[in-house]
This record gives sequence, structure tokens and C-alpha cells, in this order.
Amino acid sequence: MFENMNEEQARKEILAAVGEYADKFHKPREYKKGDRIPYAGRVYDRAEMTSLVDSALEFWLTSGRYTAEFEKQLAGYLGVRTALLVNSGSSANLVAFMALTSPLLGERAIKRGDEVITVAAGFPTTVSAIIQFGAVPVFVDMDIPQYNIDTAQLENALSGKTKAVVLAHTLGNPFNIKAVKSFCDKHGLWLIEDNCDALGSTYTLDGETRFTGTFGDIGTSSFYPPHHMTMGEGGAVYTNDPLLAKIALSLRDWGRDCRCRSGQDNLCGHRFDGQYGELPRGYDHKYVYSHFGYNLKATDMQAAIGVEQLKKFPSFAQRRRENFNKLHSMLSDIQDKLILPQPAENSDPCWFGFMMTCTGGTQRTKVVPYMEEHGVQTRMLFAGDLTCHPCFDEMRKSGEGYRIIGDLVQTSRIMNDTFWIGVYPGMTDEMLEFMAQTLHDAVREK
Repeated sequence: MFENMNEEQARKEILAAVGEYADKFHKPREYKKGDRIPYAGRVYDRAEMTSLVDSALEFWLTSGRYTAEFEKQLAGYLGVRTALLVNSGSSANLVAFMALTSPLLGERAIKRGDEVITVAAGFPTTVSAIIQFGAVPVFVDMDIPQYNIDTAQLENALSGKTKAVVLAHTLGNPFNIKAVKSFCDKHGLWLIEDNCDALGSTYTLDGETRFTGTFGDIGTSSFYPPHHMTMGEGGAVYTNDPLLAKIALSLRDWGRDCRCRSGQDNLCGHRFDGQYGELPRGYDHKYVYSHFGYNLKATDMQAAIGVEQLKKFPSFAQRRRENFNKLHSMLSDIQDKLILPQPAENSDPCWFGFMMTCTGGTQRTKVVPYMEEHGVQTRMLFAGDLTCHPCFDEMRKSGEGYRIIGDLVQTSRIMNDTFWIGVYPGMTDEMLEFMAQTLHDAVREK
């Protein structure tokens, strides 16, 4: 087939065929009444598939030119100095937290036994790195119907050991950034924004509107298939702080001191003339380690998908907002049965899902099974209360390893009464209407 072609011509032929294949065999499936409606789904076309194959034909496999392009484009979109691609949102949270433990930060570095303020009603990997390092999460309550931290409890959570605040923007709804940032600035605390469920959400502070994830010291994203955009697996860490960027890069790339990309040597021009630690002078800088790090890079094939997804992202964000607003309107007449979500003040959420809390005698134990039986996929608000899970059994028995402020009343209610359904950009008006009607039927016990 390729006998009379050079490599460029052969590649062009292959990619054209991949595009035709995608058009024929990967068309968006048309929704038919009775089809199950998932809470999330991938939205893609020939562009992602041809970009993926283009990367595969190079067979570089690890991070390469597509990774560099994606990091540049994501940083530009968010308006930050540095974005680093990693292999998952969980890894992004790990890198973000561990960056704050670096000796390069001096007295501000988080040490074992230091405390970090967060919430229990969220995804476990927002908190996992804190516990695994040996720091102490301090859990405060949430609010309903915004489903974010109750900022009135921040001062009560503060102690002489507090070093940071780590919070997620719940399902795309920004937490009260003004109050949280003011608290952190007042007490000299680090702020990590887990932005994995909120890419594209904006918040206005002091007259300036910016994307969530860019207000704190460091932000994180996830590109797992259900999220706002996808590359299969993948995540990102981003920051405006050059020192945190340097530390995060080291942690992502085995902990090494060198900042050369894969396949690159001697970027600094001093590969063999430096003195590091107690190593012999001139020891190869490519194998000098300034942190206990990991290999958390994504592949270039994933990044190739991400480059195309990022081009579509503004339309994804617009559709999520439209779907949320339509659902909210269609459900406004049953607010005596379901507490509907409320955007944070000064925000424009890019919603990941549509949260509801049962009220007025409505029972989640009846509503959710009804929804599932009638083909509408539902989800809990992740852990509900992480401290109730088996992973906390040993700490719960010992009474050590974490602190709780107050009684977590709203967190408990979220665990027992809250659920959510999807608003992903692949949803049609017909799907939204069916979900709304099914919810009406569920709460009216038809």
C-alpha cells in the first residue's frame, strides 16, 4: 500500500483513513426513549482519533511534543505561568500536596503532624496525600445548597499547627474563594484548589474574573472520561509560583533535580560541573534527586487527545451550563421535595453534575432506586463523609490522625439525603426532559 510513498505521504493516508473510520463507526449514539442515560460520557470525533493515531505512529510513547503543546495550551487557557500534565487527577492532588512539603520552602514547608483544613464530603484523593504523608486533616462542615465548605467554621479549625487549606470546588460550584483566600492570607496558609470537577468555572474577586484553580497557590485538574474534558486517564497541576512549579516538576519526574524533558540532555549547560549534596563534584545532573518523587507523567498519546479536547472545551462548558439551567427550570416546581443546587455568589459554575437533597419527607432510599430502575444513572456526592469509611477504621478506633470541628451536621445530611445526575455536553434536550419527568414521578411516588 505504501510502496511508492514517503513517510509523510503514508502518514497522511493513514490519518485520512482513521478520520473516515471515526466518522462511520464512532458517531454519537442517538438517544432513543428507554435508553439508559449515564451521568457522564465522552464527547469526541475524528479530531481526537486522528491526533491519537498521529502520536502512535511516532511511537514516542512517553511525554513528548504533544505533552509540551498541551501544557502550553492549558496554561494559556487558564492564564497561569505553568501547567504540568500528569497521569491522573489523583496524581495531580498528590503532586500538589507533596510540593508543599518540600525542604525548598523552608519554614513554610508542611511537616508531619502539621494540620490541613479540608472537608469530609468529597473525593478521597483530595485528602489521601495529607494522611499518607503524616499530616493531619481537620474536617469542617459543608453548606447546603452550595455543597461547599462552611467558611464560618474556618477560624474554629485553626490551630498553631495549621499550615494549609485543601478544598475542592464541589461538582463545579466554586467554594467561597473570597472568604477562604482572605483566611489563608491572614494566617499565612497555603491554598490548594482541587479543580478536578470544576474546569471552566469562574469566580469574580475584587472585580477580576478568573478561572477556578488559579486563585490559590496551586490547582489541579482531572481528565478521566466523565470529567469536563478527557484524555482517558490524565490530570494537571498548575501554578503561578515559579518555585512551586520547579518542585512539582521534580516530584512528577522521579524527584530529580534536572528539568530536561524526556529525550533531552544538558538543557542547563552544567550537566557535569555541579556540586549536589554529598555527591562527587560533577556527578551527572540528570541523576541528581532533590525530592523523593515519582514517575507520574502521562503518555504523549493521551496528550494528543487532550490537545483536541481543549479546542472543544469552550463549547463543552457552554453546553454544561445550558443543561444545568434547563434542568433547574424543569425541576423548579418540586423544590418542596428536592433542594436544588445554588451557584456560589460571584461565580459562574461549569457544572459537573446536578446535585439535589431530599427534603419534605422525600427519601433518597426510594428516589434513587426509582431513578436507576427507570434508566437514569445517579451518583452520591462521592464519599458522603469520608471519616465513616473503612479506610478510617483504625484512626477512628485510636482517635488519632484527624480532627473534626463540630458535629458535621450538613455533611451527615449530604451522606444520607444527597444525590446527583449528569449534565454532560452529550446530553440532548430529550434526555434532560426524561430525567426531569422521572424525578417528578419519583418524588410523587407514582
